[in-house]
Amino acid sequence: MMSASSKLESFVSKSRLSRRAFLKSHALVLSGASLLSTQGCSHEPSGVAQIHMGVTARPRMLDPRQATDALSSRVNRLIYRQLIDFNESFETIPDLATWQLVSPTHYRFTLQMFPQFHHGKPLEAVDVVATYLSILDPSTGSAHRGSLKNIASVEALDQQTIDFKLVEPDALFVGRLVIGILPADLLQASYEFSKHPIGCGECQFVSMTEQRLVLKRSDAHELHFVPVKDATVRVLKLQKGELDIIQNDLSPELVNYCEKHPDLKATWHAGTSFGYVGFNFKDSLLQHLEMRQAIAYGIDRRSVINAMFDGHARLAGGLLVPEHWCGVAGLEGFDFQPEKAKQLIANLKKSGKIPPGLVNSEGFIELSYKTSSDPTRIRLATIYQAQLKSIGILLKIQSYDWGTFYSDIKQGRFQLYSLAWVGVKSPDIFQYVFDSQAVPPKGANRGFYQDALADQLISEATQTQDLAKQQALYRQLQTHLQDTLAVLPLWYEDQFMVARNTLGDVKMFADGRFDGLLSLKNNMGQ
Repeated sequence: MMSASSKLESFVSKSRLSRRAFLKSHALVLSGASLLSTQGCSHEPSGVAQIHMGVTARPRMLDPRQATDALSSRVNRLIYRQLIDFNESFETIPDLATWQLVSPTHYRFTLQMFPQFHHGKPLEAVDVVATYLSILDPSTGSAHRGSLKNIASVEALDQQTIDFKLVEPDALFVGRLVIGILPADLLQASYEFSKHPIGCGECQFVSMTEQRLVLKRSDAHELHFVPVKDATVRVLKLQKGELDIIQNDLSPELVNYCEKHPDLKATWHAGTSFGYVGFNFKDSLLQHLEMRQAIAYGIDRRSVINAMFDGHARLAGGLLVPEHWCGVAGLEGFDFQPEKAKQLIANLKKSGKIPPGLVNSEGFIELSYKTSSDPTRIRLATIYQAQLKSIGILLKIQSYDWGTFYSDIKQGRFQLYSLAWVGVKSPDIFQYVFDSQAVPPKGANRGFYQDALADQLISEATQTQDLAKQQALYRQLQTHLQDTLAVLPLWYEDQFMVARNTLGDVKMFADGRFDGLLSLKNNMGQ
């Protein structure tokens, strides 16, 4: 007999089902499963106030020098503190330290507090120096080294003061210093932070197993991050009280179901998460702009937003949202023009840029598309597959567990893939993602995009101290990245949260950070 989750996965794989039928199926599966469970909270009693958050997988990396995925980065914000932060307008603000510009290549930071690390030592300037020297050390293999390569030296002047000297001027330098600070004594001892992280943030590490990550807040509340791969099972556990809260990573149908459930509540917030399709520029087909354009014209993003996100997303043309100080108003990517896409493919075949051997016996160009095993992402892939087939592209979907999928992407083992950049605040992201020198492990140019004009614009923007000129350069860069299809921009997804009514109000953020968990109360006794 098929499980409830298996039945639902089988159901959603049928691409022509109506939204009403899909929602009805969810309701039947979920309500039927709930009858088999006991009512109310099923947390194991511990005498400690607990909040259980359902996540798609266990955080992959709790060492901030190595963390690049969204989940790890959000959890690390709770464990560690950083020199600076960003406000809701994407402007830099002090966290641990204030700063002053001594010269275009000299920044001085002054610690405003000396919080205690979780092993008892107070944070001092030497810890800041040790953290950044470790990132800059090639043997560390930090993915953030590329974005900090402009640091010529970092020095502690006294217990409170740190000097950063740069190779070249960089008006965005302050915004790069968002990595959690690690204790110098443990760095010197080659301590493995990924196994037992020690920071000076609001939450202290308690334990981590395959079943959960446990952090303890300063008020002794425990935060349990519980990996539940299947979205339907995640909602079932929320409904039964085994989980208290889920943020993102559910289909709109499941969110709608939660909104109608008497014990649950849902909240939406406009988001900045930038969804995109990535190309491998080393591929003999995708290196041609016309091929990438055909794919862009062949995907109907508006219909996908309405069908898949219930309108809770907006079209994207660049990595930064339009309201960002470097955003571009009206930049929304490629319109859906299937006939134009077909003509581009016909021209490619005629010109010989697509050799006959790359076209199958039915006349389709075959391309592979990698995605995670998340059901919503697989559904998106099947929509792309159907839309691209109509223009002459046969998309072969390859879905993997998150770890395998993300590893393949970081190592360039793909033709096409889809991911999202989340929590982006500073335009220095463009150097990290699109600069020709930022291929892994130096950066996140995973598609091996190489473009002289993009490199020039990035270089000029990072060197100028004139913010108005910098803004103009980044806007020009984003238009150029769209025109050359460095990636295929899809949309900015809204953030959402579903929770049990026993939880207090949760503060949400556009970048999806988990900071709202720091003050959240669970009104149901354990």
